[in-house]
Amino acid sequence: MDPGVTAVRNGALLVVGDVVTDVVARHRGPLAAGTDTAAAIRTLPGGAGANVACWAAHAGCADVRLLGRVGGDSAVWHERELVAAGVRPSLVVDPEAPTGTVICLVDTGAAAERTFLTDSGAALRLGPADWSDALLDGVARLHLSGYLLFTEPSRALAGRALAAARARGVPVSLDPASAGFLAELGADRFLALAEGLDVLLPSRDEVCLLTGLPDPVDAAAALSRRVPLVVAKAGADGALVARSGAVVARIPAVPSVPRDTTGAGDAFTGAFLAALLTGAGPQDAAAQGCRAGAEAVRRVGGRPPLPGRGDRRRVPEPGGAPRQDRPAHGGSCAGRGRQSVTEG
Repeated sequence: MDPGVTAVRNGALLVVGDVVTDVVARHRGPLAAGTDTAAAIRTLPGGAGANVACWAAHAGCADVRLLGRVGGDSAVWHERELVAAGVRPSLVVDPEAPTGTVICLVDTGAAAERTFLTDSGAALRLGPADWSDALLDGVARLHLSGYLLFTEPSRALAGRALAAARARGVPVSLDPASAGFLAELGADRFLALAEGLDVLLPSRDEVCLLTGLPDPVDAAAALSRRVPLVVAKAGADGALVARSGAVVARIPAVPSVPRDTTGAGDAFTGAFLAALLTGAGPQDAAAQGCRAGAEAVRRVGGRPPLPGRGDRRRVPEPGGAPRQDRPAHGGSCAGRGRQSVTEG
């Protein structure tokens, strides 16, 4: 098997990506334009990168690290939630921008489909100055959130992180993250920026968008001629595993009654990467990803349950002043206490 699959077992997973505050509004039926629509509304921690890290920890990865950028408005809350989930965060506090916010409109019908209104805030102001090659010490896999490719500063950081990982022989994965933003960026530009990846984890819409092919099977096969391993997430249709120009496995979905599909793809990615780190092959890892996705859609929000807290979540505490000392980047999260937030 190639190095992109057989990274050092039980090493750390480093996720670089977005940390945002999700405002999840669950409503039934169409929105009533110009007036009120009844909804159940919760404020929860989110962000594709942060969600992936939390699901990887939930799936058993003992050392999960996260580099992200937040505003001072909710830095302490986000840090505390990540640490409670088993993730070791290195959060840069942006002196100018607030933490990114996503309004998730979830139709509580049978599909529990969601629509996002996104204010990226500090999340996509992550830049090359926030990167240090020391972040890779002890890391067996690097995962990049595709949201990094949608602004110039975070694109530059992603390129620097990818180059540093390649120099160390660390496999790199990426999840395109948003079909809407991907369409604005353009498939050709995305694929040029993604050169050198070992694993790509697109959704069904994203894999078709990246290739211009209408059938996800054909699209995944075609994309795997450019990226060694492509795992296309297809929701209720499971997942496709493609290598060397061919789909080598179709993984069935795990039946589940959805409440909220927010973060289901992140759950898949986190569990998939955690499985690879324990020595699983791509097909078994994808099956674990499908199980995590099924668990995710049964919950409201994009994160797994916190250990010992079930479904309970706290509301952000406004005005909390983060600690200003810089966190260490090495070592294991197992048995460690709270990590510090860094100043941007």
